[in-house]
Amino acid sequence: MNAPYVITRRRLLQAIASAGAVSATGTLDGLGLSAALAQTAPVNDYKAIVCVFLFGGNDSNNLVVPMDPAEYNLYATARGTQASGGIALPQAQLLGIKPKTLNKDYGLHPALTDLKTLFDAGKMAILTNVGTLSQPLTKAEYNASAQARPDQLFSHSDQQLAWQTSVAKGIERTGWGGRLADVMGPSNNNNFPMITSIAGSAIYTNGRTPRVVAIPSTGTFGLSTFGTAAQTTAREAALKNIMNLEAGNDFVREADDVLAQALGASDVLNPIITANNTTITPIFANATSGIGTQLRQVAKLIEARNTIGLKRQIFFVSLGGFDTHTNEINSHNTLYGQLAPALKAFYDATVQMGVADKVTTFTMSDFGRTLKAASGGGSDHGWGNHQLIIGGAVRGQEFYGTFPNHTLGGPNDVSTNGRWIPTTSVDQYGATIAKWFGVSASNMSTVFPNIGRFSNTDLGFMV
Repeated sequence: MNAPYVITRRRLLQAIASAGAVSATGTLDGLGLSAALAQTAPVNDYKAIVCVFLFGGNDSNNLVVPMDPAEYNLYATARGTQASGGIALPQAQLLGIKPKTLNKDYGLHPALTDLKTLFDAGKMAILTNVGTLSQPLTKAEYNASAQARPDQLFSHSDQQLAWQTSVAKGIERTGWGGRLADVMGPSNNNNFPMITSIAGSAIYTNGRTPRVVAIPSTGTFGLSTFGTAAQTTAREAALKNIMNLEAGNDFVREADDVLAQALGASDVLNPIITANNTTITPIFANATSGIGTQLRQVAKLIEARNTIGLKRQIFFVSLGGFDTHTNEINSHNTLYGQLAPALKAFYDATVQMGVADKVTTFTMSDFGRTLKAASGGGSDHGWGNHQLIIGGAVRGQEFYGTFPNHTLGGPNDVSTNGRWIPTTSVDQYGATIAKWFGVSASNMSTVFPNIGRFSNTDLGFMV
C-alpha cells in the first residue's frame, strides 16, 4: 500500500515550480492603468514580437563594419590587426551589404551569412547607434552635466535593466514588454498570459497587471512529482479543490490564482512544446544551439496560436557570452555562428506558417563596446550599439539611425576609446515596434514614460 501523500508547503511550492512559472507582477489590482486599458479595443488580426537579448554587451563594431576606405581605415587602426593581438576584421572577409538609400557599402561579420541573406532579401533592417538615454544628448551636454547622463553607464546589470525598462534614470520595476502587455492585454479578450519567456525571469516581461509564462527550451512543462499518471490526475484535482476554498487574505487568494494559472497554462502549453512532429521542427535542423532551441519553442507556440487563442503575443529569448574583454574573435565566431542560423530558421518558420508579416524579431543588448581594442584581444564596455530587426513587416535592406563617426575622441565619442553616444534612444526603438503592434499614440507614454522627450517616435523601419 502506498504511503499517504501529504501536501506540505514545500511540496506545494515544488508543484508550482514543476507546473511551470507563471509570475504575478506589480500590484494586485493594477491601479492607475484602468483608464489606459479601457481605451484599448479588441483586435482581429494576429501579431507577435520576439525580443532576443544578447547578454554581456555585443560588440556591434564588428557586427557591422564600414567598407568606405577612409572609414575602414579608422576602424582598422583603432582595432588593430589580429596578428598583433587586435580585433579588426580583414576587409576581404566581410560580407558586403548595401543599404538601399545610402551611397555607402558596409560589411557584416563573416559568421553572419544567414543574416546577409535576410538583409539582401529586404527582411532585415539595422538600427545604428541606439542606446539608453533619458533625453536627447550631445557630447557637449554629456561633458557639461553628469545629471544629463543615464544612471550607471557601462555597468552590465544597470544597463540591462535600462534597456529592458526603457528608463535610463531612476528605478523602474516593470519592463517595456510588460507594460506593452498591460496596454494591449484587453485587445486579446483572453485571460491566458500574453507574455512568454523561454529565457527565465527578466524584467522586460514584468508588467503591472499581466502574468508571465516562463517555459523551458527543452523538456516538459507540467506537474511531474505527483506519482503515477492516475495519482497525478487525482492529486491535481484535489489540489484544484483546495485552491477553490475560501482564502483568508488577498495574498493567499493571489497565490491560489497564480498556481491555478500555472496549472491551466501547463495543460495548454505542455502538449505544444513537447511535440516533435510539428511542421516547423525540420526547419531548425541546423539551429540546435541554445538560442535555436529557444526560438524553436517560440515557433511552436506561434504555430499553435489558434489553440492558445491570443491575438497578440510577446516573447523573450536570450543568448549570453558577449562580455568579450578577451578572445573576442573566437567568441564572436561561436556566438554569431549560433545566432545567425537561429534567426534565419525562425524567420523561415514564420514564412512556412504564413505569418512572416505578423511576427517581428528584434535584438537588444547591454551596450556596445569600445572601438579601440583592449589588451587580450577584446574590447571594453561602450554605449551606443547597432541592433537587428527581422520580419516580413520590416522595411528591410536599410539602415536607420545615424552611423557613428569612427574617429577616436571625435564628435560621437564620449571618451578617447570609441564609446559612441547614442543618436537614437531605446524609447524610440521600442515605440516604433509598439506602434506596429497596435499601441495608440495616447497610450504610448504608458509603455515608454520618457517618449515625449524625443521628437521622432516612429523611426520608420516598420510598415
